[in-house]
Amino acid sequence: MRIGVSVVSKKRVLLGVTGGVAAYKVVELARVLTQDGVDVQTVMTKAACRFIGPVTFQSLTGNPVYTDLWETNAACDMAHINLSRGANMILVAPASANFIAKLANGLADDLLSTLCIARDCSLMIAPAMNRQMWQNPAMQRNLLLLRQDGVKIIGPASGEQACGEIGMGRMLEASELVEAVQIFIQADTLLRGKNILVTAGPTYEAIDAVRGITNNSSGKMGYAVAKAALEMGAKVTLISGPTCLLSPAVDKFISVVSAEEMLRAVQAEVSQADIFISVAAVADYRAASISQQKLKKSTNKLSVELIPNPDILMAVSTLPNAPFCIGFAAETEDLEKNAAAKRNRKKLPLLVANLAQDAIGSDENELILLDDDGKHVLPKAAKIEQARRLMKHIYLLYNKKFKKNEKY
Repeated sequence: MRIGVSVVSKKRVLLGVTGGVAAYKVVELARVLTQDGVDVQTVMTKAACRFIGPVTFQSLTGNPVYTDLWETNAACDMAHINLSRGANMILVAPASANFIAKLANGLADDLLSTLCIARDCSLMIAPAMNRQMWQNPAMQRNLLLLRQDGVKIIGPASGEQACGEIGMGRMLEASELVEAVQIFIQADTLLRGKNILVTAGPTYEAIDAVRGITNNSSGKMGYAVAKAALEMGAKVTLISGPTCLLSPAVDKFISVVSAEEMLRAVQAEVSQADIFISVAAVADYRAASISQQKLKKSTNKLSVELIPNPDILMAVSTLPNAPFCIGFAAETEDLEKNAAAKRNRKKLPLLVANLAQDAIGSDENELILLDDDGKHVLPKAAKIEQARRLMKHIYLLYNKKFKKNEKY
């Protein structure tokens, strides 16, 4: 989805380009952002100039491209300080292994690294490198340091690489980078500094090597909630079952398959969460035993013993220091009655209910919000719009609870 000029007018992004084949994707990023009304100022390293010429970015953005720390003309005077002043953010894409090491260790030996150190705005990087470089312990240490310093890291993805190998390290696509920038420059900051943990999609419970039990969930609502939380400035971790969706530019994405895997992932992350939003359609049952081989079809009846899956939301909401918990209920009948019972049983400050037959697989839905003040109906709308409305409601409830607790 692209954003019109009126929405992002007067926003300024400093685009840093380092050496890597993925630089070709950044050309499209610069073009789309410029078309959407963003003022894009490009800074390239010498290595980047070996992959793509500065004139390309200058032609697309309408701005001069800076490459040299020691350039002394009047327009570039004190560029290592002035270029980042007034910028809403710096995005480095692709961010090479070498450049990431510089940032993590505070090195400033060229214009771009000096700009990043001297910045007074937020910094986002999109890593791109060979899979072995990405997995290297030194690289992972550097990334940990950057996260601790507040640098936002988006990607990489897993896929085919320029070297011919396949694995983690592929830079995100231009459309994903555009979305990440748009989300950042639109953020209304209501939830800035808050950590939000979201579960989304179905779970898949194996019966044998090829068959299993799942729910008919597309994951669209959970992904929309994660995106809406990002738009409000939150740090978002998204734990997702199997879907066909591209993840929004969350701070951390964890892919799982089964309910037990999702529970373990939630348990590993929940201590850092201020707010937990359980949107995932977790399978209620799993097979008591899983055949490692395909069960052959026959004319005889087949019986499969099913046992209950863990209740992830209940496990979180009953923790001694539980985060602010929000649950979802998809019902086919007696919507309000069943949803209210679920909310009371799990002691939730907010439960979001909808009719399964209207919502599953659709891009639109109607939501009913149940909280201590009663029922709030969100009329049918696109799921991303519903997610934005929901996140505003969550913010109000969370803020109300926080202020109430401050009095005691």
